[in-house]
Amino acid sequence: MFKSHKAGRDDSWEGTVIDKSRGMLDGSNMYHFIEVRLADGESVKVRISRRLWKSIAVDDRIVKRPGAEPAKE
Repeated sequence: MFKSHKAGRDDSWEGTVIDKSRGMLDGSNMYHFIEVRLADGESVKVRISRRLWKSIAVDDRIVKRPGAEPAKE
């Protein structure tokens, strides 16, 4: 079963983009992902919007605040 990597509404983190990917996990919808290296050295893979995915590059800073979508910093 597919596990969504979409950031939770109350999640809060910031880090550096280390990888971008996309895929048709369910066979009909395109999903966009980034892998983010957090300040503590941990990395997380997060599903983001197509618009944000197209506007960021590897090594960009990204921040996720509670109640907001991830955004380029």
